[in-house]
Amino acid sequence: WDETHFGKMGSYYINRTFFFDVHPPLGKMLIGLAGYLSGYDGTFPFQKPGDRYEQHNYLGMRGFCAFLGSCLVPFAYLTVLELSKSLPAALLTAFILIFDTGCITLSQYILLDPILMFFLMGAVLSMVKCNSCADRPFSASWWFWLSLTGVSLAGAMGVKFVGLFVVLLVGLNTIYDLWDLLGNLSLSLVMFGKHLLARVLCLIVLPLALYTAMFAVHFAVLNRSGPGDGFFSSAFQSQLIGNNLHNVSIPE
Repeated sequence: WDETHFGKMGSYYINRTFFFDVHPPLGKMLIGLAGYLSGYDGTFPFQKPGDRYEQHNYLGMRGFCAFLGSCLVPFAYLTVLELSKSLPAALLTAFILIFDTGCITLSQYILLDPILMFFLMGAVLSMVKCNSCADRPFSASWWFWLSLTGVSLAGAMGVKFVGLFVVLLVGLNTIYDLWDLLGNLSLSLVMFGKHLLARVLCLIVLPLALYTAMFAVHFAVLNRSGPGDGFFSSAFQSQLIGNNLHNVSIPE
């Protein structure tokens, strides 16, 4: 059912047709990019569920979602292995996901869910890996995992707003870490300030910058009149190619 929505939105990006949707743009942009790179021309109408794709090359979009869905298995394996240090526990987790019907079903269609889960689990894995580097702060691996956590948070929020839950999880973990560091009497206030600044840069500034950049790309790509015009002001519509107000001077 949802392929008729998100597949169509991928087509909008390929055709640069402006539309409006309740979700942030990253997931649909990635679907559109996967379709474009795999040779899909954006002409399938996506009118109703079950329509045959016929000669239209849809495999790139489905394959992209399936690939991200398959990444959940190693992500879960590595996360549990890092937390428990138990190989049987990590293998059991991986096998549970491999044979989970819901996970397989969600991952084989053109949906936002496998993309969202990829970034959610990526954020959790990065957070756990960063925690394991606590004994060597400001090392290359510590910076890498902290930055990757921020990138994954931006990705999760950029696909669906439900990504806020993993932002909350990472936020609580960060508060716990900082509180623990503040109670460490052998740590100077200057060093604590560096820890605080590093987390602000990687977990607040970096995700916000990436999230804003997604919308900049979204509005730069969608420059042609489409079904989303009416949700925006006349001044905005005047910038869309093909709109009745295109290049008309609009008073403030």
